[in-house]
Amino acid sequence: MNKPPRIEEVTATPPATLTIRWSTGEILAADIGDWISRFALLAPLRDGSVFSGARVGWYGHSVEWGEGVELGADQLYSRCRAQAGEPSPAEFDAWMRANNLSLASAAEAIGMSRRMVANYRTGSKPIPRHVWLACIGWETIKGRRAA
Repeated sequence: MNKPPRIEEVTATPPATLTIRWSTGEILAADIGDWISRFALLAPLRDGSVFSGARVGWYGHSVEWGEGVELGADQLYSRCRAQAGEPSPAEFDAWMRANNLSLASAAEAIGMSRRMVANYRTGSKPIPRHVWLACIGWETIKGRRAA
């Protein structure tokens, strides 16, 4: 992902849920309990009072806690979208790469403008479900024609 959306507001609900308002207008939740239990750097967040102290980091590029713990917006955005069952910019980029598509050819394939495809790929705009379904459908039809 080239430029993830910025975090505008974060609310931490112990034991491990972050609800984040993104610069895209989306409000998404992320359960980071598995990260907290797996990574030693996040161990301070096991304390609910520390976890509750989450705040927006420098210019919205992270969520940080007073214990010197910080999580980047790119990873959190991908986690939020995946847990919500929505496609991430990384998945959109992977779709383009897997099909050897440029911005222009991806736009033509799914009937969008090149600018919107760029926005989806960088994460500056959320990827609507119907657009992701169009990507999957295009790939399926392409596969049938190749067979």
